[in-house]
Amino acid sequence: MNPSAAELAQWGMTLADFESEPETYWPDTADAVNLFCRLGTQWRVGGMGELVGLDYAAVYPLLDRLQLEPPAWEALLDDVQMLEAEALETRAEAREKEQQNPARQ
Repeated sequence: MNPSAAELAQWGMTLADFESEPETYWPDTADAVNLFCRLGTQWRVGGMGELVGLDYAAVYPLLDRLQLEPPAWEALLDDVQMLEAEALETRAEAREKEQQNPARQ
């Protein structure tokens, strides 16, 4: 079941946020993308309701379950942190656009 406009609004999103084509990624990034997607409910939320970053108390156990060698573990963590940084930047840009165009809200 898809969320309603009201449910999305609680998270600062609109139905228009989901109207674009799905993003594609290189196969060698699949492990990082898959792990990042699994962490979709593990975001820390600040006092104003904005995302501040992933909850690493949830990230590390998932990484450990993959039973990777230390260099691969570190590389996967680095990749997830890059995705996290990009997600935070994208949300900040969206928030800035919303502030510039209050009619969209």
